[in-house]
Amino acid sequence: MLGIGAKVIHPTHAEGVIFGTDGDFWRIYFREVGEKSISKEFEGLEVIEEAEDMGQPDVSDIMTAMEHVLGDFTDRIRGEERPENVEISDRWDGGNLIIQPADDGLKAKEIPVDTFFHKIVMTRDRLRVLEAKINAHEKLVDSDKIDLQQYITKIYGSLTTFNVLFKYKEDWFVGEKK
Repeated sequence: MLGIGAKVIHPTHAEGVIFGTDGDFWRIYFREVGEKSISKEFEGLEVIEEAEDMGQPDVSDIMTAMEHVLGDFTDRIRGEERPENVEISDRWDGGNLIIQPADDGLKAKEIPVDTFFHKIVMTRDRLRVLEAKINAHEKLVDSDKIDLQQYITKIYGSLTTFNVLFKYKEDWFVGEKK
């Protein structure tokens, strides 16, 4: 049974544990790549250990679990910047992004798509580190952490335009669910 607490294997991210849900997505922590939101419809997950029926978790239990999970993730990348391995969609390989001003007298800006894609992934990675620091912050109360998390979720929502660049749907930005 898939659910919170289930251990799974993902075809590209290896072994992980489901620690939450977000609408149509499972929130899964993978030791090698950190937290990922994977669609509940994704058929590539193999269940290693089924979830136990633990009833409804307490919000403080969830926050504590998140602090441990994200603290571990933060510890792994603290000291050096190591973005996760995210692949660009094949259709963009070798392509260029051209930003054309409306004024014909101004020159267009051309950027290799993979350079632009790298900057988008780095933005996402830095948001995840910020998220981890908020969750691990000792002086913030839970209500403040949740309030700040909502802003980060809205930022992810603003970045969903760039999902077209990603090769795998599970790497997409996921914003606020209405």
